[in-house]
Amino acid sequence: MNYNQHITLKHLSIENKSFIGLKFYSNKAVLIIVKGLNDVKWSTEFTMHYVPNNKTNLNQIFSLFKGIAWINTQYFFEKTRAKELNETFNASWVHTRKRDANFKFCPNSYLQKLELKKYANNTVKTYVSCFEDFINYYNKSDVDSLDENDVRNYLEFLIKMDRSDSYINQAINSIKFYYETVLGMPNRFYSIERPRKKRKLPVVLSKDDISLIIKNANNLKHKCIISLLYSAGLRRSELLNLKLTDIESKRMLIRVRDAKGNKDRYTLLSETILKDLRKYYKQYMPKEYLFEGQSKKQYSPNSVGKVVSNAAIKAGIKIPVSSHILRHSFATHLLESGVDIRYIQLLLGHNSTKTTEIYTHVAKNSFNFIKNPLDI
Repeated sequence: MNYNQHITLKHLSIENKSFIGLKFYSNKAVLIIVKGLNDVKWSTEFTMHYVPNNKTNLNQIFSLFKGIAWINTQYFFEKTRAKELNETFNASWVHTRKRDANFKFCPNSYLQKLELKKYANNTVKTYVSCFEDFINYYNKSDVDSLDENDVRNYLEFLIKMDRSDSYINQAINSIKFYYETVLGMPNRFYSIERPRKKRKLPVVLSKDDISLIIKNANNLKHKCIISLLYSAGLRRSELLNLKLTDIESKRMLIRVRDAKGNKDRYTLLSETILKDLRKYYKQYMPKEYLFEGQSKKQYSPNSVGKVVSNAAIKAGIKIPVSSHILRHSFATHLLESGVDIRYIQLLLGHNSTKTTEIYTHVAKNSFNFIKNPLDI
């Protein structure tokens, strides 16, 4: 059934009480039904009608609007994007750090909720660090008493300190996590503004530059790391999580497990790389993960970063090179060679071709048919 009317449900916290907000475009018929809801009121602050958040009212909303309007619940029913990784939650470092006597540590309830939500350890570190920066900015205040204006003042402070948009977004996420998830007050900071997302084009290297970087790797292990990042379009975390059994040489595919979005996918295995991998296996004899450190544990993210950047410097590349630039280059070179964008989307693990379309802006063949006016 096609509905012309949409009503979006929102969590609202007003005077520390929980309400269901109803957001919709003005329509007389819908408005009449909304005004018939139990204890319905209008919020000038949030510019929407709202009713007490209870099961009776929620059932009434679905019952009254059945067949009349589509109820959008994506902002109402709790979801988590946390990846269910096969790693042990470890936050022991939080209270073993040396800090000043007046330093306020992250509450245990915060850590417990992160663990219950199965957040990755790297995400835990980011959230804890950002939230502790916030509560120590208001060191003499009770964190539970802070309001939207306090959060805005803190964000203005971060802007004045020239913190990146990425950090500010992480700070907002960490603060909202405490009030909305730990304390159970959804959309406590409903109207907090986020930095406008910048649309930057990916940095892409030429095939010749990629070859130079691979040639300048320090050893066979480093060569395989760089080659795999590029030839399979892998994220750094995906490379580190590769196990020996993920290299399916008979099918010439690489299985990528627990990638972004908690999804598995397949990507390409290069014949050239397979030869190097076989030599690498005989020389280094990894036990479980494809790339392991000296103690036979999983290779570290910092080590991969140094492998790539050092080889690029030795190759004479003038810009800083990261593992993600190799992934960008993989996608762009496939697009330039005529591979359909839908296949590239699958290889990269993107949810939509809209994400993959960014590479059409940097692919050389996108401009081949245009004659430069200076040359006409």
